Amino acid sequence: MKNNVPVSTIMSKNVIKLHLSDDLTKAEKLFKQNKIRHIPVVHGNKIIGMLSYTDLLRISFVDAVNEDDDIVDTTVYNLFTVEQVMAKKLVTISPDTTIRETAEILSKKEFHALPVCLGELLVGIVTTTDLIKYLIDQYK
Repeated sequence: MKNNVPVSTIMSKNVIKLHLSDDLTKAEKLFKQNKIRHIPVVHGNKIIGMLSYTDLLRISFVDAVNEDDDIVDTTVYNLFTVEQVMAKKLVTISPDTTIRETAEILSKKEFHALPVCLGELLVGIVTTTDLIKYLIDQYK
């Protein structure tokens, strides 16, 4: 396996983002429409939080039965804001962080995605799925 490969080679660069002014109904729709599990929350392009699909499930069992349902019961979402539900204490990495270092961070933490930043500027996101796909490619 290659050493010192930067995470920028496997990260998603076209990141779907939320803003503090967005509501949880919008988040729910973005998760479902894009088949993703993590959405960075930004102020401008500065990362300020991360919302996961699991965060939404913690406040509601609305979609626990049928994730493919396009109709969302948003009643519980009106009780919370994105800021109240998102993770605020983030671990970020830079685009030149190696894939190995990224894997080590994710293996020791309780989350499955890392924002990739240049300073405070969000430039990408890398997930455990990205790491698994990279690993699979190494065996082709």
